Amino acid sequence: MFPEILTIASIRNAYAKGATPLDLAEEIITRRHAATDPAIFILPVADDALRAAARDLMAGPRDLPLWGIPYVAKDNIDVAGLPTTAGCPAYAYHPAVDATVIARLRAAGALLVGKTNLDQFATGLNGTRSPHGAPRSVFNADYVSGGSSSGSAVAVASGVASFGLGTDTAGSGRVPAAFNNLVGIKPTPGLVPNTGVVPACRSVDVVTVFAGCVADGVAVRAVMEGVDTGDGFTRAAQPVGIRPNPRIGVLAGGEREFYGNSGYEALYDAAIARAKALGATIVPFDYAPFREAAALLYDGPWVAERLAAVDSFYASNAADFDPTVGAIIGGAGRYSAVDAFNGRYRLEELRAQVAPVWEAVDLLLLPTSPTIYSVADMLADPVTKNSHFGRYTNFANLLGYAAIAVPAGITPDGLPGGVTLIGPGFSDDGLAAFAAALHESAACGMGRDTAAAIPALDTSAIPKGMIPIAVVGAHLTGMPLNHQLTDAGGRLLRETTTDPAYRLYALDGTVPPKPGLVRAADGAAIKVEIWALPDAAFGRFVAAIPAPLGIGKLTLADGSAVSGFLCEAHALTTAKDITHFGGWRAYIASL
Repeated sequence: MFPEILTIASIRNAYAKGATPLDLAEEIITRRHAATDPAIFILPVADDALRAAARDLMAGPRDLPLWGIPYVAKDNIDVAGLPTTAGCPAYAYHPAVDATVIARLRAAGALLVGKTNLDQFATGLNGTRSPHGAPRSVFNADYVSGGSSSGSAVAVASGVASFGLGTDTAGSGRVPAAFNNLVGIKPTPGLVPNTGVVPACRSVDVVTVFAGCVADGVAVRAVMEGVDTGDGFTRAAQPVGIRPNPRIGVLAGGEREFYGNSGYEALYDAAIARAKALGATIVPFDYAPFREAAALLYDGPWVAERLAAVDSFYASNAADFDPTVGAIIGGAGRYSAVDAFNGRYRLEELRAQVAPVWEAVDLLLLPTSPTIYSVADMLADPVTKNSHFGRYTNFANLLGYAAIAVPAGITPDGLPGGVTLIGPGFSDDGLAAFAAALHESAACGMGRDTAAAIPALDTSAIPKGMIPIAVVGAHLTGMPLNHQLTDAGGRLLRETTTDPAYRLYALDGTVPPKPGLVRAADGAAIKVEIWALPDAAFGRFVAAIPAPLGIGKLTLADGSAVSGFLCEAHALTTAKDITHFGGWRAYIASL
């Protein structure tokens, strides 16, 4: 009834065929008890409590966006009625209210399965720094799961939950995705509130989503996002679009480092080739200033922010810390306030240094992690090998970027690897379409089911903070003025037609040639493309449209109305009626 990997689409399909959340709860209970990795959970929701929660959902409204969708939450995120430990039993406290993200998921109908294991106090990228044991990659139990959001990733990849919440300071919402063949959604810092989350570095932490596919991860993120007065770092979204055929920055030769892992290097090269086949322009760039920014997070004064998160507890309970975590947090004392300011100054200098890169590219394509290690190797050298995992992730939150990690395939030795698309702040929705296409092109399934069909991302939905516009002529895909849409961050939503009440004319003397669309009783259906532009870009775009063209309301074939190009009637006296072609593209092809 339910597939191995529990996507939102597959669960909804099962519900449509008569299954219930209670049926799914029973399936999850069975899977939990059969799980071969005992370190996934710190506190699973008790069997009877999970059944009761499913019954409550069945008694309430069923039109909620995540109704009956099961998930897990990293145990540094508050859930009312369950203790929060951050992977340290002595630290445990009992929150009276949910973290904001949990409250929003609860209101959306999502079903919590349990709280998951993590590198203690979210300090680590490997998953071994926990008194509850080390979760393992679902592909090989000898290898680390990635961290710090270890349990959440393994739960999703093994089919115990549909999605999992993690947190990401240096890559904790991305590295475990790579090691378990999952998608990791890392929002722009501030897009999703951290109220009720035990911080690692409060100024840069992000709540993240692990899912089998981009479509699911984006849907969950959309439920959680939005300003919350309890978190002074939250910000209202200011969407940045990504053009359909983006310019993608890739590592230049001197900055390629895979620590001897030829399998992961091959997966990265294959991902670049697939991105090019999907229409991207590949642009090598200098990663050095990004790498220096990344180093600030673990080799600079931001380490002191980790101590700020648990200062009083560390002062009285240093012996309760994992030895590696305690050494990292205890080492924060070597940084002064002067170091903190100098670190901030250097970060801003590096931000200025990388700015020209963003003039040449729309997004970056990087290895999520350059390599993977066995648990034994990690425990033998826990600091150096952990730092290898963050080589291409640590800078993203410091510089305020959005990122989506996607599977890149399976190496010859049977281990999954991944790549990450990184875009400017608030390009979260803009990244999604290309990330989904890149994942699908890898043909490696989801989680431990490498043959699973990947649910499609609905690209016709209008992203938050964007305005739809219908284009009919020179702005169509491949036409001379299409760049005005793509340069402004526009996103193609779909192709369609108007209702059969329009006439199309080739205007006289326009450069480049342009059509004029007018409403007419004796009209026909005319082909159009529906694009979405960021709010601010929409205003600039409309203001630049030359007469006799302008923007009015078009009626589409499905009866809906959308802003689109229309022409003043006086310009038609010398224009050629081309309505019978059914669209501008067909007319141009006839010339």
